[in-house]
Amino acid sequence: MVKKSAVLVLSLLILSGCSTVSPWQRGTLAKPEMRWSPDVLESTLDGHIYFAKEASSGGGSAAGGGCGCN
Repeated sequence: MVKKSAVLVLSLLILSGCSTVSPWQRGTLAKPEMRWSPDVLESTLDGHIYFAKEASSGGGSAAGGGCGCN
């Protein structure tokens, strides 16, 4: 009984995180304040520094070789 209750509660928690965004709400989500990093220059520099230190790319918007010299 406890196991079924735990599964039910967990399912409700997972499903409560899903929501549909209406077309008139998409304008709010597209605002610069809603970005992970509002400062474009800072996030670009952070990405370049990470790329140069890790010698890898991917998962970001920067592309280049593996030496960090671009």
